Amino acid sequence: MDFQLTDDQRALRSGMRDILAGRFCLRDAVDRVDRALWKELGEAGFFCLALPEERGGVGLGLPEAVLAFEEAGRALLPGPAVASFLAAGEVEGAATGDTVVTAVDGTLVPWLAEADAVQGDVTEAVALRSVDPLTPLHRVPGPPRPGRGALLYAAEQLGSAARTCDMAVTHARRREQFGRSIGAFQAVQHLCARMLVRAEVARAAVYAAAVTGDTREIRGAKLLADDAAVRNARDCLQVHGGMGFTWESDVHLHLKRAWVRAELGQRTAEAEEALADAL
Repeated sequence: MDFQLTDDQRALRSGMRDILAGRFCLRDAVDRVDRALWKELGEAGFFCLALPEERGGVGLGLPEAVLAFEEAGRALLPGPAVASFLAAGEVEGAATGDTVVTAVDGTLVPWLAEADAVQGDVTEAVALRSVDPLTPLHRVPGPPRPGRGALLYAAEQLGSAARTCDMAVTHARRREQFGRSIGAFQAVQHLCARMLVRAEVARAAVYAAAVTGDTREIRGAKLLADDAAVRNARDCLQVHGGMGFTWESDVHLHLKRAWVRAELGQRTAEAEEALADAL
């Protein structure tokens, strides 16, 4: 089976990256959705990529959706993109970006105050102090609910893992100590190499799950992508040193978002138990 991207898929990924590049400042996006960007994403077909053409969608599949959400994760796109994507064709205006949709995912509801429509019962939702300032959260009582967007969250985690790997390598080349770039030191090289391996292993799993759509493969992909996003962000912080913890740096924001995403779609413990049962 050939897993090389087609020219159309590369163009989709490039176009998504261009739309997100420089369009919002992460520090200005706290607690709000950029409605103009949301509308532009809708007009570009982001939310209706997998919706059939006869229903007003683009008519593509999960592999293309994964590529788009990988770019969203790379850019730390603020807002309930996964829920809005899944609501396309079900909630009026979701496909076009006119309606911001959120949903109960597990026991958490992201971006509840900013949403125009909510899927799930949120009558007893309680606001939480989110570890990620770019993802306001509410908690709902009751047992965890299975999430529908595990693969899309995994794709976002993959994008974040790849981005922090790039950030670490770039910083290691530019930062100098003792008269040489820190990338010349073996300890830093090993950190960066491990980051690349995690990201590429997660990429293979996420892309394969997008092709097969198999539930077990999606769970495995989410596990690998969660691990890659969290551990790569931590290693990227180590490469950056104290600079990575400052508000001016994006590194700590990737770590905080990775922690939150790991609790959405499919929690780690739930995925591990489900995979163990299947085996």
